[in-house]
Amino acid sequence: MFKRLIAILPIIATSLLIAMPTAHADHHGMKKDIVDVAAENGSFGTLVAAVQAGGLVDTLKSEGPFTVFAPTDEAFAKLPEGTVEMLLKPENKDKLVAVLTYHVVAGKVTAADVVKLDSATTVQGQAVTVKSNYGAVMINDAKVVMADVAASNGVIHVIDKVLLPK
Repeated sequence: MFKRLIAILPIIATSLLIAMPTAHADHHGMKKDIVDVAAENGSFGTLVAAVQAGGLVDTLKSEGPFTVFAPTDEAFAKLPEGTVEMLLKPENKDKLVAVLTYHVVAGKVTAADVVKLDSATTVQGQAVTVKSNYGAVMINDAKVVMADVAASNGVIHVIDKVLLPK
C-alpha cells in the first residue's frame, strides 16, 4: 500500500499543479505584459519599485517570453531589516539587478513544465533548484503560492520568499 502511494505521488503533484486556479492578465480582451500585471496586482509594489530602480522595466516589457518568480511585498518584508533600502540605493544597482535577474528565466515555463525540472538557469546566470513534493513546488527555498499568472510576454509564478543569488 505504502509503495503504491509513493508511486502515485508524482502523478498527484502534477495533477494538483495543473488544476490550480490560473490567474490571467486578460482584462477586457487586452493582454498585459509582466510589468503591467505585477503593477496592477497590488501585492508586488516592492518588486515593481525594484524593477524600476534596476532599470529593468523595458526588458520585462519586451517581447520575451520570460518566466518570473515574483516575490510578494510580504516576501520582501521577510528580508533582514534594511536590505531592501540598501538594494534600492543607486550605488547598489548592480547588486539589485543581480537579485532581480535571479528571479527570471528566459522562456515561458508553466506549472506543467516546472514539475518536470530539477533546476532552471536564470537570466542572472546561476541556476535555481526546482522541487515538487506533495503538490507543493519549491524554487530554492521559496514556495510557489500561485502558478501560471499569464502575461502577454510570459508567465509569473508568485513565491513567498526573495531568492538571493550565491
